[in-house]
Amino acid sequence: MPTELKMPALSPTMEEGTLAKWLVKEGDEVKSGDILAEIETDKATMEFEAVDEGKIAKILVPEGTDGVKVGAPIAILAGEGEDVSAAAPKADTAPVEAPKAAAPAPKPDATPKSAPEQAPVETPPQPAAAPRAEGDRVKASPLARRLAQAQNIDLNVLQGTGPGGRIVRADIDAAVGKAPAAAPAGAPAAAPVLATHAVLPGVIEQAIPHEAIKLSNIRKTIARRLTESKQQIPHIYLTVDIQLDALLKLRGELNAGLESRGVKLSVNDLLIKALAQALIEVPECNVSFAGDQLLKYSRADISVAVSIPAGLITPIIVGADTKSVSAISTEMKDLAGRAKEGKLQPQEYQGGTASLSNMGMYGIKQFEAVINPPQGMIMAIGAGEKRPYVINDSLRIASVMSATGSFDHRAIDGADGAKLMQAFKRLVENPLGMLA
Repeated sequence: MPTELKMPALSPTMEEGTLAKWLVKEGDEVKSGDILAEIETDKATMEFEAVDEGKIAKILVPEGTDGVKVGAPIAILAGEGEDVSAAAPKADTAPVEAPKAAAPAPKPDATPKSAPEQAPVETPPQPAAAPRAEGDRVKASPLARRLAQAQNIDLNVLQGTGPGGRIVRADIDAAVGKAPAAAPAGAPAAAPVLATHAVLPGVIEQAIPHEAIKLSNIRKTIARRLTESKQQIPHIYLTVDIQLDALLKLRGELNAGLESRGVKLSVNDLLIKALAQALIEVPECNVSFAGDQLLKYSRADISVAVSIPAGLITPIIVGADTKSVSAISTEMKDLAGRAKEGKLQPQEYQGGTASLSNMGMYGIKQFEAVINPPQGMIMAIGAGEKRPYVINDSLRIASVMSATGSFDHRAIDGADGAKLMQAFKRLVENPLGMLA
């Protein structure tokens, strides 16, 4: 009997997702392990593999469909000689059209009973709006959508050059730095989206031009989790200034020795190692608050913030306290590269015992990061810069950075947070201790 392929749960918290792209079409033969589709979850775009072999008899959910519930049928897979009609989709599993806008309820008659009746005013019939093709959906590949969002390009004004007019990466590349592409001949010009009325405090009500951008699943999750973090977790912030000269010197020497192996350490790689070892030295900070329990970890798994076109993701260096800095560097490059391509597996970004966020490359001197629940702390790294610095009672010029730890005060006392910052500073300023 034909088999229903159902929306998979690609992470423990996934309840629904976006069927971003079909990689097969009706009539295609597939076997176990073949990639059938790309599914956008709340964290990344992941691949959906076939478990059985057969023929794609019917695609029930078109690509680009949002809010597909986990377990909902998305396609039918038929074996050799099987009757596809036996597995026709039930009425309640078929894609549901968007509900039409309900007609406004008539306003109650506000005319006093004593007032004379007025003849009704006839309203001239309004012309019906021409429906858009494809269910009012722009046809674009998932990669093109991510690139367009990153470049702030309106897909509605682009003309796709892919199959069936689909917008592909080449169309986005062609539009970067140029005026929006002209609409196809004969198509009505797209009207700019305007705010009906934007009210600013103390300012006369006015219309402000703007563009309404649909939130991706990743951005929705970021918004929800960070809001919960600031509302539910009492943050305490502790900042130290750290001299970097010894670390920079050691990094140069290590990179000279690792050049033959094709490994090049970054400052961030060494900071990941330092944070991991500091957490092992101060186990009171390697914890999570869990209601009536405190989870104390014996291993330091460091989540590292990586910026991607769709938002922010935190791939994890598991057991960073026991790994060499060359292994951390190699693993971090691989994780960051696949994060930007949306190809991380859930176990590679879910979990972690603490986080590190480095904005030094943007010239940010100091900032306070938001804790990534259920973790108990996050280390925010500022830019290393030349500053006047007292060394052995003498004022000199040194490379100094500011690091700020954000701690969950429900689980971590201020004194314990201070011990962690002290250990982190010592390890960075005396980096040979990390290699022992």
